[in-house]
Parts: sequence; C-alpha cells; structure tokens
Amino acid sequence: MTMRRCALLLRAVNVSGRNRVPMAELRTLLAERTALERITTYIASGNVIADVTGDPAATAEQVRGLIREAFDVDTPVIVRSHDALERALAENPFPDVQVDSALHVMFLAGEPAPGATDALRTRLRPGERIALIGHDLWIDYGDGGVAGTKLTRAVLDRALGVAGTARNLLTLRRLVELTA
Repeated sequence: MTMRRCALLLRAVNVSGRNRVPMAELRTLLAERTALERITTYIASGNVIADVTGDPAATAEQVRGLIREAFDVDTPVIVRSHDALERALAENPFPDVQVDSALHVMFLAGEPAPGATDALRTRLRPGERIALIGHDLWIDYGDGGVAGTKLTRAVLDRALGVAGTARNLLTLRRLVELTA
C-alpha cells in the first residue's frame, strides 16, 4: 500500500472552550488505535500530520469515530495529502490579498451542492470574494475580516451541503511544509 504524508483536519475543535480535544491525548490515541505513523499535531485547532496508508476517507471516518468515543466530540475529519495541499496553495485565486490571515481555504469533505457558490455570493459583504476550486472553497474576507462576515458556519453548511473546515493562508503554508 502507498503511504502518503497527509494533514487530517478537524473541524471546530478547541474553539472558545468548546469541543475540547487535547492534542497530546489525541496523538497517543491515534498511535495506539490506528495505522497512522509519524503522528504530530500543529497548533491546538485540529491539525494532525501523519503518514496515511490505505483509503483516506476510511481513515477520516476511523479518526472521527475515535474522537467521538474518547472525547465525546463529533467533528468532521478531512484528509488532504501533501500534494493536494501544495496544489491548493498554487491555485490560490486571490494572490493579491494583503493580509494572509484574511484569506481562508475551506477544505470540503466532498462535492459541494450544485449552485453553492451562487447562493454564497448573495451573502458576501463589500470587499469579500469567494472561489470554488475542486473541493476547496477560497474565501477572502477582505478588510472586515472574519468577525463581521455573513458567511457563518450555518450559512456555509446549508449552501455547500457538505462538511468543510477552513484554514487561513498562513496555516496552509505551514501545513504544506509539515507534510513535505
């Protein structure tokens, strides 16, 4: 079987004291109960870096189940290989963004619903932009940043019809380095 260095991206963990998943405990759990190898984590917001063999979707579901069982947190887990992360970075549709933390890429677990980007465009504030490239939704929050956007998690979930988890451009760059 082919082994690939991947990022397993957890959605909305360790945010504002909710969905607590201690990264040290998670690393131990994954080392003991999965076939993942060379497991590390990056910041507490749910970035697991590991060597993955076999089907990434099955790995994501296994990790999601273990997190639910061990920490009572049900969170989507989205797997991206180093090549997929590198490709996403290269395909950045908004290279003119001045502040890297204002640009996010939402990694989707699958195919978004038809018309998703049209539905989301109706919610954009002045200065915001979106672009869907494959299973990655890019969101430029503009000068207003994430705090004032109308693209809330509920709005994104409803329009996309598929789970996703976002990382800013700084984190994406770091994930590319960590999975190399």
